[in-house]
Amino acid sequence: MEMKKRLTLELRNKKPGEVKELVLDNCRSDDGKIVGLSSDFENLEFLSMININLLSVSNLPKLNKLRKLELSDNRISGGLEVLAERTPNLTHLNLSGNKIKDINTLEPLKKLPNLHSLDLFNCEVTTLMDYRESVFALLPQLTYLDGFDADDQEAPDSDPEADGDGLEDEYENGEGEEEDDDDEEDDLDEEVIDDEDDEDDDLEGEEEEDGVDDEEEDEEEDGEDDEEDEADDDLPRGEKRKRNLEDEGEEDPEDEEDDEDD
Repeated sequence: MEMKKRLTLELRNKKPGEVKELVLDNCRSDDGKIVGLSSDFENLEFLSMININLLSVSNLPKLNKLRKLELSDNRISGGLEVLAERTPNLTHLNLSGNKIKDINTLEPLKKLPNLHSLDLFNCEVTTLMDYRESVFALLPQLTYLDGFDADDQEAPDSDPEADGDGLEDEYENGEGEEEDDDDEEDDLDEEVIDDEDDEDDDLEGEEEEDGVDDEEEDEEEDGEDDEEDEADDDLPRGEKRKRNLEDEGEEDPEDEEDDEDD
């Protein structure tokens, strides 16, 4: 994608003055030069132009508020005085993977008083004897060169997620979440136990009700039998016997005799 078109897409209908960060990595520059950028990006603080085949930064506009400039994996070999003129407040400069061969090429960077981090990985200049000592001597304002200070102490990561405090906070938050999860699991277990107890109580209640119903039915049947027995007791002996025979399906002998007489 051409640099102008990429720039238009990155703006997303914003005005240049509203943009603070701009990433144009991997697009195509025209003849190795910057195109499309202007001083209208007056509030730009971060600019990344990685791997866009840049040969020169001569077309870089005046960007007074620019703090961080990423120019790695290009073909820049000199002309760094433009940076001192147009990005006076630069603090971070990444020139890794460019064609810088001599320490003297870096001399214009002396005019950047706020520059405290410079990266030159994979540049030929890094193979020179006493490279690090020479660069720190040339640029006394530098704190970090290729990610390490003059005492070989690594630069802290500017990403808050990678800071120790950030990790501790995340770890604490993670523990809190685990504790919350455990509490939720305990609550769920208690609810399950309560539900099971309720089900057992319901079943016991149903069994008791069934037992009561059965007892009532038995009592009713016994009551009916008792009533019949009492009714039988009230009958005369002959009638009682006759009734019993009728219940058993037998005929009264007296009736048989009457039949024979007939």
